[in-house]
Amino acid sequence: MTTPSQPHNNNHHLNINLVPLPHLTDHLDLQPHTTPLEHNHFYRPSNEFYLSESDVIIRRTIYDLSGHLPSSHAAYHRAGPRKQILFDPGNVRAAVVTCGGLCPGLNTVIRELVVGLWEQYGVREIFGIKAGYRGFYSMEPVRLDVKMVDNWHKRGGTVLETSRGGFDLDKIVNAIQDRGFNQVYIIGGDGTLRGAVKIFNEIQRRKLYVGVAAIPKTVDNDVGIIDRSFGFQTAVEKAQQAISAAHVEAESAPNGIGLVKLMGRSTGHIALHATLSSRDVDCCLIPENSFYLHGKGGLFEFLDDRLKQHGHAVIVVAEGAGQDIIPRTDEQKQERDESGNPVFLDVGVWLKSELKKWWSADHEGELFTVKYIDPTYMIRAVTANATDNLYCTLLAHSAVHGVMAGYTGFVAGPVNGNYAYIPMGEIADTKNQVDTKDHKWAWVRSITSQPDFQRD
Repeated sequence: MTTPSQPHNNNHHLNINLVPLPHLTDHLDLQPHTTPLEHNHFYRPSNEFYLSESDVIIRRTIYDLSGHLPSSHAAYHRAGPRKQILFDPGNVRAAVVTCGGLCPGLNTVIRELVVGLWEQYGVREIFGIKAGYRGFYSMEPVRLDVKMVDNWHKRGGTVLETSRGGFDLDKIVNAIQDRGFNQVYIIGGDGTLRGAVKIFNEIQRRKLYVGVAAIPKTVDNDVGIIDRSFGFQTAVEKAQQAISAAHVEAESAPNGIGLVKLMGRSTGHIALHATLSSRDVDCCLIPENSFYLHGKGGLFEFLDDRLKQHGHAVIVVAEGAGQDIIPRTDEQKQERDESGNPVFLDVGVWLKSELKKWWSADHEGELFTVKYIDPTYMIRAVTANATDNLYCTLLAHSAVHGVMAGYTGFVAGPVNGNYAYIPMGEIADTKNQVDTKDHKWAWVRSITSQPDFQRD
């Protein structure tokens, strides 16, 4: 049995703690193969082209030298091609599945997984799983090839179709085993990743010769550790159109308010970045920063003053904001969606109603208009922009290189600008939330002049 060697630390001033990464040789006795990239005339690889176990990426790069410094630095294996692989490409049967909601770039990831396997490694048995996790055991897989996926990156949504729920561990792993899949690529968000961890663990328990990789998909950018999730930049770009429309509507009416609800169940990254990019926003409400409506320092006092000064205002609210102050029944408090997440009430509709109640009570007889825009499904369904398309390509190819090299149970993603392999469990358990004490949120407060919503 062979195991990947650990890098030697030749620099006594930098103690590296390499995060363990699952490998197929942890429970299987496998013989390595020389990568077909060696004979691919498009690459003309040199020794510098390949990465080894000594190539790592340090997780944390910013420190305050006046404070306590860690005795060691956590690091991840760097993503990329290896000279030795653990699969014979002629015997690979790969499965690709998309789960959860839509996100710009899904089809690009699928396309590039197929292209990477086909063109770089010569794999010819590649299958798409339809309709999310339930498709493993309830539908026939779709055979994929480079000709079929050629233009998929120009389409929104996912050609493979997707769904929430349908996770049945035994049925899924039985289907993987029965259909002879030995590489599984899972594209999805936090709920999907938690399922992927269970699939990986069960595959290990059964000691199957199956590599599992995940590509984190969340337009909200709420996946931890990695720099950002794919589709996020496209979402921020498209959100500008909704904010611009809300601004035009608001300034075209006396005491006009434009209200825009953007995606963000548990984090406000889209709302924050759209606010900073737009400069038309007067107030940004996110899940990480509680707010209240009435009284000194509340939203209505702020809007009253803003309308007196400018005659209009634009509010951007993330879908997860204000959920703690929206009235709901005991039954509504217990509701869960198919992924097990709490069902949120529509903060946009609720806030629009509260704005109208406030104005009619405090400004009787004065003209007032609220224009509410919810571009959620328009943003989710668009094609990825150029930046996200490139990003999706690098994610997919990183995942292919990792699985072919025998790594498994990992997520491919950028850490400090370089692509790494991160254990699935770490990603599934880590959230990327807006830090309301950092410079970006201070910048939001500066350009909007909104209150901090902290009661005296």
